[in-house]
Amino acid sequence: METQNPWWYGEEDATYMEWLQKDFKWIPPILRDFNFKPFSLNFLVGPRQVGKTTTLKIFIHKKLLPKTDPYAVFYFSCEELTNFRELGEILDNYLNFRDSHNIKTSYIILDEITFVEGWHRALKIRIDNRRLRKDVIIVSGSASLELLKQKEYFPGRRGGGKDLIFYPLDFGNYVKVLGKLSPEICEIENVEKCMNINKIHKTVLGRLFKEYLITGGFPLPIIEFHKRGKISYQTKKVYIDWIKNDIRKIGKNETYMKEVISYIIRSRCSPVSWLSISKETSLASPHTTQSYVEDLKTMFITEVFYLLQPDGHVKCRKNKKIYITDPFLYQVLGEWVRETVNEDQILESLVVCTLARKYDTYYWRNGSEVDAVIPIDDRQIGIEVKTIAKSWRKPKHLSKVIYLTRSDIPLFLASLRIQGG
Repeated sequence: METQNPWWYGEEDATYMEWLQKDFKWIPPILRDFNFKPFSLNFLVGPRQVGKTTTLKIFIHKKLLPKTDPYAVFYFSCEELTNFRELGEILDNYLNFRDSHNIKTSYIILDEITFVEGWHRALKIRIDNRRLRKDVIIVSGSASLELLKQKEYFPGRRGGGKDLIFYPLDFGNYVKVLGKLSPEICEIENVEKCMNINKIHKTVLGRLFKEYLITGGFPLPIIEFHKRGKISYQTKKVYIDWIKNDIRKIGKNETYMKEVISYIIRSRCSPVSWLSISKETSLASPHTTQSYVEDLKTMFITEVFYLLQPDGHVKCRKNKKIYITDPFLYQVLGEWVRETVNEDQILESLVVCTLARKYDTYYWRNGSEVDAVIPIDDRQIGIEVKTIAKSWRKPKHLSKVIYLTRSDIPLFLASLRIQGG
């Protein structure tokens, strides 16, 4: 416990120092949302290898320690614990230590908590007996699938707790970090106004966008690409190993999952059904297919979009559009399952998945197709990605359609207010 909290002794934290010493680094935009008040039980989730642990250490050193008693900040990585009893003992040891120093409010950060079997039991009993009634608790885990499910164990016990989703860098924040630009950003209703203002940066945005299509928003490929000009097999293997490990943890068959991913890539962003996937793979039924795709979604690898009718009703039984969430993941998964990924599908996926980070996002298809439809109050706004010139007509029920050519996409994404904007 002492070695994980070196600030208690005025010593340096290795993870934070490693980050400080990097030639190429940035403050994760999600830190702007790290505003917690007691009592609160907060969940930090997101894909693996996105930098959650490093971000927690930056939060401790930049936001907490400058204004908080070091003894009031408790960080513990739970990787070596096996069950809730061990976690409970760790918590009691810290709480007794805290009380002995007359600390009323503390920040308790439990990282990689999904390694601990039944971890929720250790927290739940201490919340119920009010030992944590004045504290801020943050739990995080790389196995985000499990952590999301286990939130259900705390009904009425989270106080002012937040759910924070740590996404890879979106292109707008990539531009700020890599290009040192601060373009004007707007909500979707006014994004065209900001696009017009930001046209002055169009050349720079185009250059950065070409890089982003290679690196995506994950730290490892971004850093490696900007140091070496390419992304190594070893870096790609880190992400494949993450996917394989999570597939095993959730009890799914790796071969079947590869078949599902292969089908998603081959669908080229066209609407599909659970039945069509099951017929083209070794999966036994549409229900099993749905389970595999939903697990990919909860791992933040895919997003699933449903058809939105003009009257505002969502048609869940209609065909769905399934996208891979990040350009880098598209490439890595394509190589893993030996499928060719074309740039057009990456561009459409990128636009729609970026919108879905902030807005309820759907699609429309009936005679004409609209890639993304966003309901705002009693209106529906459409976003259509057209990388190839062909005829298209605007559906009458949409109040507005934003039509994006290939050259418009970087400008659109850089002008859109998303996470940390």
